[in-house]
Amino acid sequence: MAEAISAAGSCLEPLYGCLESTGMLDAAAREVAAFLRVKANWDDLEKGRDNLRAVETTIRARVAAEEDKLNVCHPQVQVWLRRVGELRRDTIDEDYGSLLKFSCLCQCTVHARRRACIGKRVVEALEEVKNLTEEGRRFKKFGFKPPPEIVNHLPQIETFGLESMLTLLHDFLEKGDSNIIGVWGQGGIGKTTLLHVFNNDLEKKAHDYQVVIFIEVSNSETLNTVEIQQTISDRLNLPWNESETVDKRAKFLVKALSRKRFVVLLDDVRKKFRLEDVGIPTPDTNSQSKLILTSRYKEVCFQMGAQKSRIEMQILDNDAAWNLFLSKLSNEAVESLSSNNTVRERAMEIILSCGGLPLALNVIGTSVAGLEGPKEWTLAADAINNNMYKYKNDGVDEMFYRLKYSYDRLTATQQQCFLYCTLFPEYGSISKEQLVDYWLAEGLLLDDCGKGYQIIHDLISACLLQTSGSMSSKLKMHHVIRHLGLWLVNETDQKFLVQAGMALDTAPSVEEWKEATRISIMSNDIKELSFSPQCRSLTTLLVQNNPKLDNLGSEFFKFMRSLTVLDLSYTAITSLPECETLVALQHLNLSHTLITRLPERLWLLKELRHLDLSVTVALEDTLNNCSKLLKLRVLNLFRSHYGIHDVDDLNLDSLKALMFLGITIYAEDVLKKLNKTSPLAKSTYRLNLKYCGEMQSIKISDLNHLVHLEELYVESCYDLNTLVADAELTTSGLELLTLSVLPSLENVIVAPMPHHFQHIRKLVISKCPKLKDITWVLKLEMLERLVVTHCDGMLKIIEEDNSDGAKTMLDHLSEEQEDNAVAEHSGDERNGDGKSVCKNELSEGKTRIDFPKLRLIVLTDVKKLRSICKPRDFPSLETIRVEDCPNLRSIPLSSTYNCRKLKQVCGSAEWWEKLEWENDEGMDGKLFIPI
Repeated sequence: MAEAISAAGSCLEPLYGCLESTGMLDAAAREVAAFLRVKANWDDLEKGRDNLRAVETTIRARVAAEEDKLNVCHPQVQVWLRRVGELRRDTIDEDYGSLLKFSCLCQCTVHARRRACIGKRVVEALEEVKNLTEEGRRFKKFGFKPPPEIVNHLPQIETFGLESMLTLLHDFLEKGDSNIIGVWGQGGIGKTTLLHVFNNDLEKKAHDYQVVIFIEVSNSETLNTVEIQQTISDRLNLPWNESETVDKRAKFLVKALSRKRFVVLLDDVRKKFRLEDVGIPTPDTNSQSKLILTSRYKEVCFQMGAQKSRIEMQILDNDAAWNLFLSKLSNEAVESLSSNNTVRERAMEIILSCGGLPLALNVIGTSVAGLEGPKEWTLAADAINNNMYKYKNDGVDEMFYRLKYSYDRLTATQQQCFLYCTLFPEYGSISKEQLVDYWLAEGLLLDDCGKGYQIIHDLISACLLQTSGSMSSKLKMHHVIRHLGLWLVNETDQKFLVQAGMALDTAPSVEEWKEATRISIMSNDIKELSFSPQCRSLTTLLVQNNPKLDNLGSEFFKFMRSLTVLDLSYTAITSLPECETLVALQHLNLSHTLITRLPERLWLLKELRHLDLSVTVALEDTLNNCSKLLKLRVLNLFRSHYGIHDVDDLNLDSLKALMFLGITIYAEDVLKKLNKTSPLAKSTYRLNLKYCGEMQSIKISDLNHLVHLEELYVESCYDLNTLVADAELTTSGLELLTLSVLPSLENVIVAPMPHHFQHIRKLVISKCPKLKDITWVLKLEMLERLVVTHCDGMLKIIEEDNSDGAKTMLDHLSEEQEDNAVAEHSGDERNGDGKSVCKNELSEGKTRIDFPKLRLIVLTDVKKLRSICKPRDFPSLETIRVEDCPNLRSIPLSSTYNCRKLKQVCGSAEWWEKLEWENDEGMDGKLFIPI
């Protein structure tokens, strides 16, 4: 018998080996185990699902954090979340529940087969849950910045009748031999609107070009090269160096743009200029780049190189004009047009009077938007016709008498504010804040600042002002509207002398000043004003941005008793003539001048409310004038050479109306007194600490009464050793910090969030030789710009090691503990918005990205600097500029090169060649710009 069994075993052994090699035995064993252990496996599955839900909650929290930063979910995480969702939709729960009704193992063959099937599915689900849990725990990246847009989207209104010209422009763009395209036509015909629409259309061609740049030129008298270069630099996100010459900057920008496939849109070119002089390379067929310009003149298009491709703008046909006009009307007005023939006839008269010009249709359509009855429409049409008859034979541009009706609809105050805007240059933009300050001083707002911003809103609504691109703080005027305003001034009893931005090297003659009520000669190259003009009615004099102006006559102000606004900023004047005659003056701006002292009797200007002396680098003495100007609301001495040395000199308590203070302080005890002087402290927005001898430390929380402090500039405090941004009373709104010429500064201590540096957007560190690193910048989550220059002892920007001391709560938990902690709190702890509180608090330690908003890094003359930091993600970084840092050998990009916004790396060619890449991908050489 034994021999028989042995023989049988010998016979079966090869069969067993064969079955084992195919894995059939293991499969059978698994199926048997699945059949027998259904209940145990189901219990394991329930536990696994709990763990998976915790991991999913953690991952969704981190994805939400990424999306809050305008990032997008990582593709691998998206796939994982989809697989989790599919697993959740499985019907295995229902099937298992039905199986529990049958307790007998072998009640019948059918149920045994069903048990085997469900048991197998439970095992498969358990394996999938385990796999998903492990995969989820291994994720390190949950989102990334989407690729940057090549087009800066411009404001765009609904258009009418531009379709054919837009199609033609696109056709020219597609042609290989049309690299420079010209669009010409009269003012107000829609050239700028066409260019705005075309700019936005180019978003659909993101694969063809790398950058699209829209530039407003408007070079009627002079080419504003600096502003054009600023626009190009901003679009390429290049650092801006004020001290750089125009020629050097132009060559740099030409190099930068030459490395890209670009489309440059130049709006309102009045005269020929050389593209390379402003920083634009002339596009050729090899570069595949394009340049499109608009001009009022066909000849300018020829001169700029658009010989082959030109488009002449056409006025709107009647249908397009009618539709554009209707788009401006209220619903009630449109109904009256359709129901009343008289109203319709009068409306058609108004439309025909606009001559098919979109600008006129927009402005006048807005003015009549609320009219309803026949009488109102008749009065409006008659008013416009009367203007036409009145001025038709006076040589007046017909556009002006068409548009005058819109001006007539304004209130008297709105009219005066509108006319004031014509004092600014035809090109460029107007600061809202500066404009309101001028209006206040002129008495147009009755001391109501809010009213000024409401008037700006009203003028924009009336199409008489425009917002300037993406800058909400800036305005601009259409050149036709500006000339309308200058014409309207002549229709009043006022006289404006406006020669702003006209490249003048000498001032208008003294005779031209005599009857003027407002004068603007800003933004020129005037060298002197040595005469004594007799302009007794003058209320505003704007002379700013004349960098060569260094001489004012000793009796220049003698006959200006009515003057309320005087702006001499950004000139080279070294003294201000005696000005006691300026008894009505309310606004005086001397910032960025070389003035050495204030006039001895400036205190006699009892009406003065705004005095700006910021960045007066040569100012030695104010002769105690400031404390006597009791109506001052704005006093700005920020970064002035003049500052407060002694506590007894801080005698500004008399300024009860003061709302804004910028101040320079030379002693620690003065700072302490300022902080304790409640009204003065609350007015302080900008603080410059300078030459504070014996000051060894600064604790930001000690400035707790400076509740509105926005900018802190610490310089030349030679004993300063420590700066502390603690977390006590974290009410600080500090946004700008500069540390300059601090030879003893060794320690900058920043507490965990929230701390007093949490809102800092720009950090400049210069000439701090004892700083070995600035690792604390990791805690500045709002930081956008980092500039480090001439720090001889700095070896690294970030000193890092594997045992990071800044551990968060989650760093001390195991993965399973972390997941359970998040899951435990995810369902019930919510803030007022219904969002999970714990989501951010618990997961912050591992989801927080260093430098989430950092856009610019500038490193200049940091001789010993060896590294910036370990490779990491910089989701917002756009530009790195390195100059004279010979030992810096690497750029800290992460191994995945998650710096998708990076556009430029600037440095010397020698430095670039010596770079050692810390990842396998290196960097696209096209990003490099030699300097």
